[in-house]
Amino acid sequence: MFTLLRNFDRARRLTVQIREWQLLRRHKMVKENRLKFAFQRPILRSRTCQISQLMVALGGFTLLHIHNDGNQQDNPKLLKAVKQGDISKVSRLLNSGQEDPDQRHCLGWTSLHVAAINRQPELVKILVKHGADPDISDDFVNIYQTAREKQMQSLDVMVLREEDFNSNLNLRSNFRGWTALHYAALADDLESTIILLEAGANPLKTNDYGRPPKNYARDPQIKKLLDSYSQSFEKKKKELELEERRKYPLEMRLKERIVGQEGAISVVASAIRRKENGWIDDEHPLVFLFLGSSGIGKTELAKQVAQYLYKDQLKKAFIRLDMSEYQEKHEVAKLIGSPPGYIGHDDGGQLTKKLVQFPEAVVLFDEVDKAHPDVLTVLLQLFDEGRITDGKGKTIECKKAIFVMTSNLASTEIAEHAIGLRKEAEMIAKERKEGNNLEDIEEKVIISRKFKEKVVQRILKRHFGRDEFLGRINEIVYFLPFSKSELSKLVERELIFWATKAQKRHNVDVVWDKQVLDYLAYEGYNVYYGARSIKHEVERRVVTQLALAYENGQLANGSTVRLLVDDNFDDGEANPKLRLRIRKTAEEDFEDLQEPLSNTAPLS
Repeated sequence: MFTLLRNFDRARRLTVQIREWQLLRRHKMVKENRLKFAFQRPILRSRTCQISQLMVALGGFTLLHIHNDGNQQDNPKLLKAVKQGDISKVSRLLNSGQEDPDQRHCLGWTSLHVAAINRQPELVKILVKHGADPDISDDFVNIYQTAREKQMQSLDVMVLREEDFNSNLNLRSNFRGWTALHYAALADDLESTIILLEAGANPLKTNDYGRPPKNYARDPQIKKLLDSYSQSFEKKKKELELEERRKYPLEMRLKERIVGQEGAISVVASAIRRKENGWIDDEHPLVFLFLGSSGIGKTELAKQVAQYLYKDQLKKAFIRLDMSEYQEKHEVAKLIGSPPGYIGHDDGGQLTKKLVQFPEAVVLFDEVDKAHPDVLTVLLQLFDEGRITDGKGKTIECKKAIFVMTSNLASTEIAEHAIGLRKEAEMIAKERKEGNNLEDIEEKVIISRKFKEKVVQRILKRHFGRDEFLGRINEIVYFLPFSKSELSKLVERELIFWATKAQKRHNVDVVWDKQVLDYLAYEGYNVYYGARSIKHEVERRVVTQLALAYENGQLANGSTVRLLVDDNFDDGEANPKLRLRIRKTAEEDFEDLQEPLSNTAPLS
């Protein structure tokens, strides 16, 4: 018995050593130009298998049983059958309807990935026929990171990857984002590539490295096929996008998500349209400067532009930098990266490393007026030449990017000028007996050219101190204070938000009279804080009372709350009252709260 245990222990330790040596040896044999993505030959597989058989004979264990901590879930039968190449079993499992063709292995891959990397076109055809998604991505990274994420030993991950997926891959490489088409191209499997492409696989889809499947193809036929499908796919994609934009133009999308700002939306949409249709200077990026008070929609407009242009890649396509973090001279390094020899050199800059990933991004420089002049000098090169050099000396081309700067400079002057224009419009409307509906007139209120040149331009020049910086800006976009009708829309949106939350969390319906909208708009709006002031007012005046009523047990499950204002409310009343009335069931009438609640919460 002692001899048996000793032999077992020796076999176990020898297997671990061989596996580790095998992995290290495999990495050293990879050529430099294929280090990250090599498709390699197995090393010492026969000897390893012999030792595994010895261990089974000794103790009835497999290698996986020795290293597996038992925390991993059993993988689907379908994955095992595909790895074994059992066509009949795969067909039987899929026909039974009990197996999901897109179900993942505990380490991240699917059956279609297994079939593609192991050159099994018949299984690829069967899986696609039964609804397997050809564009689903692999979640496996590498053995070390995956081991950390799954709380496993790296050796366990290596064994699972080799036994359940494929033994010929560089296990240090990052395979996250790889599709079945990536694996078919890497395996030089022409037949599987054709099947996947005919099933609608996207030949342009990239992995975490930003590389499409054709980058991994070595077979000339596969390369040619992927190039052909990529061109047709790109053409079809552009046609669909163009058709969608004709039916649903940018102005319409922006107006659905942004209240007011008709002039700002029109200016931005016109510039984007010129860019998208090729009616713009290709040597320079598109640069905007958004001016206006806080909370008036500047940031949201930039975000919606990115959403419209790159809806599938919004996370990478929208880059936001708070320029209040770049008020010191040395913080230029934080933007573009530290030079060689300095701490953080390998990390790259907050802007440059993101532009490398997505050079066509919408980049938002929030509160640009707070940045140090040396930071503005870097932006000057960026806006002028459409390129930037990082701390490592690498030049990043970003001529197709859209740069948006926001600033509160001249916001007071702009607000006062716009308010004056609206008062004039109201007086004209009253004279024409159209005072009951001012919406159409208010939308036509625009900032005069004289005001822009004599007031706004002087403020900008005085702050930035350089004409060349302002000269790189394509459009200066003005955001005006909200009109009365726009304020009511903001209040309504905020009430709908909280009513939805009340229904979802507490099964309580919240309704309100139109007068409530006017009351909250009048009481809550601050021209210097914009929509944020409306948000805070609704929270103070309405949400606070709802929370208190719920805490006191006055809001039962299925009840309805009605918000209303005293009938004698008008714009001149000093302290109008907002009341809550509650109906517990549909058969009952609305009743006032049993105990009166405070209409306001402390402002602190």
